[in-house]
Amino acid sequence: MGDFNVALVIVAAVVSVLVLLVSVYLLVNYQHPDDANQAWFPKLVVVLGITVAVLSILMLPADVANRQACKRAVYSGACALTLPMKTLWLVVYIIDAVLVFLVIPFAMFYYEGDQDKSVGKRLKSALIWVVASAVVCGLILGILYALIGKVDFTVRHLSSSVQAFPNPNQFSAFTSGQPCIAPLTRQEATELGKKAKELKKAAEALHQEERSGNKGRKWRKNVKAVEKELLLLENDMNALEEMYPQGEKAEATWAFTVLAYIGKLIFGIVGLIVSIAWVAHIIIYLLVDPPLSSFLNEIFIKLDSVWGLLGTAAFAFFCFYLLIAVIAGEMMLGLKLVFITIHPMKWGGTLMNSFLFNVGLILLCSISVIQFCATAFAYYAQATAAQEIFGHTLQSLRGIKYLYKYNVFQYGFVALAILTLFYYALFGWRKRKPTGRFQLSN
Repeated sequence: MGDFNVALVIVAAVVSVLVLLVSVYLLVNYQHPDDANQAWFPKLVVVLGITVAVLSILMLPADVANRQACKRAVYSGACALTLPMKTLWLVVYIIDAVLVFLVIPFAMFYYEGDQDKSVGKRLKSALIWVVASAVVCGLILGILYALIGKVDFTVRHLSSSVQAFPNPNQFSAFTSGQPCIAPLTRQEATELGKKAKELKKAAEALHQEERSGNKGRKWRKNVKAVEKELLLLENDMNALEEMYPQGEKAEATWAFTVLAYIGKLIFGIVGLIVSIAWVAHIIIYLLVDPPLSSFLNEIFIKLDSVWGLLGTAAFAFFCFYLLIAVIAGEMMLGLKLVFITIHPMKWGGTLMNSFLFNVGLILLCSISVIQFCATAFAYYAQATAAQEIFGHTLQSLRGIKYLYKYNVFQYGFVALAILTLFYYALFGWRKRKPTGRFQLSN
C-alpha cells in the first residue's frame, strides 16, 4: 500500500473541525435557557474543553496511523512529513492541565459569583479562589512527587527479543444501554399536577423562611429536598410530553419518538457487544499470564491489511467508546454518593457551572482512558509516541507499582463492569418516585 501521509494530515484536519462543530452543537442543545446569549466566556471554555478531551482520545489512533504512514513510506525522508506526535501529546496535556486546574475553576467561580457585584469584583474574587486552589493542588502534587516520584527499573541483559505485555492502569464502570421510560397514564398526569402544586407551596414556604432570616440546617435540608423533587417532576413531565405529544404535529412527533427508541435499542445492542469485547480483551490479553491471545490487537492489524486506516478507525471507535462509558459510569456513581454531588447534565437545562464541572471531569477521564488504551492495545500501538510517554515508567513508580504488579486495576475494571451490568439488569428499569416529604417550619 502506498504512502498516505497527506491523507493522514487531511483526515486529522477534518476530524478536528468536526469535533469542534460537535462541541458547539452539544453546548447549544444542553445549555439552560437562562444562559442564552450570555456567559460567553464559560461557553468558550466548555467548547474548548470538550474539543481537547475528544481530540486527545483520537490522538492515540492518529499516533498509530502516523507510525504506519512512516513505516509504509515508499521514498526516503517521508517520515519527516508525518505529524510530530510527541510534541502534540505534550501540547495537549499542557492545555489539559491548564484547563482543569486554572481556566475551568476560574470560569466556575466567576459564573457563580454574586451578580450584584461589578465585573471587576467578580474577576478579583474568582482569581483569588483560583490561586488558592492552585496552591493547594501544587502542594499536594509536590508532596506526592517528593515521596513517590521515583522510578525503579529492573535492568536485564537480553540475548533475544522479548515481547512485553503491559498492564492497564485505570478502571471505571461502563454500561451498554439505557433503561426505557415507562408510558405515563392520564391518572399519573393528574398526580403530577398535584405534585407540582405541593412543590410550589413548599417553595413559597421556603422563600418566606428565607426572607425572615430562618436559614438554618433544617432550611438547607428542605431546599435540597425540594430541588431533588423538582428534578424528578421535570423528568416526569418530559416523559409525559414525549409519550403524549400534543399539537398539530403530534403524529410526526410520536413517529420520531418511536424511531428514537428503536435507535436506542440498536445502539444499546452495539454497546453491549463492544462492552463484552472490552471485558473479554482485558481478561484474555491482560489478566491471563501469559496472554491467551492479543485478540483485538490482531483484529485491528487484520483490518489494516484490508485498508490502511480501517484498523485505525476501529481502534479509535473502541477508545472513544471507553471514554463515553467511563463518563457514564462516573456520573451514575457520583450522583449516588452521599458527600459528593455531581452537577447534573440535562438536555436543554444545564447551567454553565454544571457544564464546566462535567467538562473538567471529562478532561480528567480522558487522561486515564488514553493511558488505559495505550496499555490494553500495546501490541497494536507499539513504537508510538504514546507508548514512549505511557510506557513502563508509570508502572515502575515507587509506592504504586504494586498496584500494577498484582493487577489491581484490571481486576477492579472487570469487577465494576460486571457489577454495573447486574445493577442495570436489576434496578436500571425502575423509575424513582418523589417522596413528597418536607419538614417545613411553622
